[in-house]
Amino acid sequence: MNHKKLIVLYISFALIATLGNLGAQRISLSVFEELGLIFAIGMGTLIGLIIKYILDKRWIFGDLTVGITDNSKKFALYSAMGVSTTLIFWASETLFWWIWHSDFMREIGAVLGLSVGYFIKYHLDRVFVFDRKIQ
Repeated sequence: MNHKKLIVLYISFALIATLGNLGAQRISLSVFEELGLIFAIGMGTLIGLIIKYILDKRWIFGDLTVGITDNSKKFALYSAMGVSTTLIFWASETLFWWIWHSDFMREIGAVLGLSVGYFIKYHLDRVFVFDRKIQ
C-alpha cells in the first residue's frame, strides 16, 4: 500500500474510533451520570480501542489471522502499546475540562490528545505488535 493511501486510511480509522470513543462517553455520561467522567472516559477508551484494533489489524497492517490465541496475544500487545498514548489522551481531555469546564472544550482536548496518541501508537504497533518494518 502506498504511503498516501495508508495515511488516509489511518486517519479515517482514527476518526471512526474517535467518534466511537466520544459517542460512548456521551452515552455513558447521560445514562450513567452518577458514575461520572472517569467512568465515561474509560468506556469511551475501551470502545475506541476495540474499533481501532479491528480496523488497523486488517486494513493498516494486513493481518488476516483469525485464531483466538494469536489475536488475544496481538490485542494484548496492541492494548499495552496504547497505555502511554492513552495517558496522553486522558491528560489532554482532563486538562481541557479543568481549564474550561465545558463539554465542548473537553472533547476538543480529547481530539487533540487522541491525535498525538494515534501518531505515536502507529509506530509502536508497526514494530512491536504487527512487525511491519516497511510501512
